[in-house]
Amino acid sequence: MSSKDVDLKPPREPKWPIHNAPRAWFITCANSPIGISLCRHLLAHGDYVTAGVQPVEFEKHEDRSADFKEFLEEVGTQQDKETWRARLRVVALDVKITGQCQSAVAEAVQSFGRIDILFVCHSEVIVGTVEELSQSARTSTLVTSQFDTNFFGPVNIIRATLPIFRSKKNGHIVLLTAITGHLGTPGLSMYCASQWAIEGYCDSLAYEIAPFNIKTTIVQPNMEVNVLTHKITSAPPMAAYAEDTNPAPLSRNILSGILDRLEGTSEPTSGDQLHSEEVTSLYPTLSKIMKERLVAETVHAVAAIGGHDNPPARHIVGFEGVTTVKEKLKTVSEELEDFIECSSAVDIEKDDETSASRLHHSISIPS
Repeated sequence: MSSKDVDLKPPREPKWPIHNAPRAWFITCANSPIGISLCRHLLAHGDYVTAGVQPVEFEKHEDRSADFKEFLEEVGTQQDKETWRARLRVVALDVKITGQCQSAVAEAVQSFGRIDILFVCHSEVIVGTVEELSQSARTSTLVTSQFDTNFFGPVNIIRATLPIFRSKKNGHIVLLTAITGHLGTPGLSMYCASQWAIEGYCDSLAYEIAPFNIKTTIVQPNMEVNVLTHKITSAPPMAAYAEDTNPAPLSRNILSGILDRLEGTSEPTSGDQLHSEEVTSLYPTLSKIMKERLVAETVHAVAAIGGHDNPPARHIVGFEGVTTVKEKLKTVSEELEDFIECSSAVDIEKDDETSASRLHHSISIPS
């Protein structure tokens, strides 16, 4: 039985926060499941939306663009369709291209007069161990591609938007990452590295732009939200990291199992493609209801946080994510305690007359 045949109830409709005036949003990847769901709810809420869509995905990947095209048809069939149409602007946007970022931001301002919230949500997942990504020139380019999309792309669109926010002394940058911003994951080394990099960038940026009343929020859903709703590219596996010889719980095997269960067929699946001897890219095949259920909690959080007068600097979505991060921080705290225990502090008194003056020496003893 395929995932499309499973009887799943639609996610609960969230209650949206009350705002004194409509907000103007800029969404960098509006054709993703999160982007589509957020666009729909924001328009129903009375907000304005500039929807960035990557031209290559929209024109050349029919499965990826089908849901967004259906959403555009839905906009045209609403009873207040003229209002929906007037408050939605679709722009071509590849965040890796600086010029497109600048022109898309300018088009958003020309259409609605301002941008209140920038929601950065484009992502890409590169699967492979460090060695697997070093096998050839082709696999090495995947590392560059990972950072171009997950780090330099957000940097480009943030830099293009900052002058707009700074000129009106107001704005909110909401960045979607994952709990991989806290956790290292075997087989997703470069994906985790790109997440840590962009989070460090935004943590530092927050201090720089705070005097201009520009706020930043990092939203971290479970890893599956980003991985299963964006393109996955896999490097050819190496025998040394095969499941039968290597006990490490590699992400390739985990993702392969998830995709196989979702598609539920004996035919070749997306999971099989992750074990290909060639570099392979795919978009996970999920039913519409499954996508909605997967992203509903994250969409609710982003819509509630966006434009808030006092937003959190970091928001972890979901109980499981909070528990996982707490366990990680607990481990770090225990390691710090162990380090303190194996450090010896010595106070040395020169003589009785200078007993108040002490030299503090810390001796680190390797464990």
